Amino acid sequence: MSIAQQIAKIQLELTPYESKLIVVTKTRSIDELLSVHTCGTLDFGENRVQEMVEKQAQLPQDIRWHQIGHLQTNKVKYIAPFVHLIHSVDSWSLLAEINKQAAKNNRVIPCLLQMYIAQEDTKFGLDKQEAIDILQNPALTQLENIQIVGLMGMASFTSDTDQIRQEFKLLKGLFEHFKSQQTGVGSGRVAWNEISMGMSGDYLLAAQEGSTMVRVGSAIFGPRA
Repeated sequence: MSIAQQIAKIQLELTPYESKLIVVTKTRSIDELLSVHTCGTLDFGENRVQEMVEKQAQLPQDIRWHQIGHLQTNKVKYIAPFVHLIHSVDSWSLLAEINKQAAKNNRVIPCLLQMYIAQEDTKFGLDKQEAIDILQNPALTQLENIQIVGLMGMASFTSDTDQIRQEFKLLKGLFEHFKSQQTGVGSGRVAWNEISMGMSGDYLLAAQEGSTMVRVGSAIFGPRA
């Protein structure tokens, strides 16, 4: 199937769940990305800052760029002028730096808190208390150039669908808890709208468990070279 056919298939599968497709474009060519854009799909996800910056300069300006990989504070300044959503906030210091760089660009940058839900040491993310500490930090009211709009998580790399489903349920449960408690909302910097979970191997499972956006690459383009 072509890129366009794969995108159409996935979007059809996601329709009942109202889950948005983020096309993961890391390592993919400009021609491949233009094929995605031609389909009318505008949400592109990149893991590496340098790759995102280089592609953004060459591609149509209506593309919405999502930073989905681990983000170092010293790299924020490169994407602050244009990034649409940062999925991977895993510390107060990173959030503060995003605010600083967004202010320099006269922008408010939406962010997701990345939660640690996998049974793997290689994944990044916050535990529940660390997230609460950020959301209830009195200094959050002073970060006028960010908005926390939800949570992101990555399930374990396993073929055990029951385990993956439980990890997605964990993230959805955290989201619903924070939303029902209005955690951080009083700061004016928090709105509970988005859950980013699910990738090529488990996006349908994630949509079924309440994901509002899935991050899919190889299921569209095929395996990376």
